Amino acid sequence: MVTSVELGALAVVLLSLLLLARLVQALRPLLVNTVVGLGIFLLAGVLGVDVAINAFALALVALGGVPGALVVLLLSFLDVAFVPAAVLDPVAALPF
Repeated sequence: MVTSVELGALAVVLLSLLLLARLVQALRPLLVNTVVGLGIFLLAGVLGVDVAINAFALALVALGGVPGALVVLLLSFLDVAFVPAAVLDPVAALPF
C-alpha cells in the first residue's frame, strides 16, 4: 500500500528533476559558448600565438566564451595584458 508520505516524496523528486532539466536547458548555450571559447584559446596556442595562460585568462575565457577568448587574444596581441614573460637562459645570465 502506498502512503501519502511516499507519494509526497515521489512528487518532490519529480519536481526536482523537472527543475533540473529546465536549468540544464537554460545553461546549454552558455556551456557551448564556453567550450568553443576554450577551443579558440587552445587553437591559438597551437598556432603559435604567445598568450600567457594563467588562472585569470582561463576564467575570462571560460566565463566569456568566444568574446572572452577574442579579448584575451587581442590584449595579448597588442601587448597590453596576458603577455608571456621572457624566458631567460640562466647560463647566459651569469656574469663570467
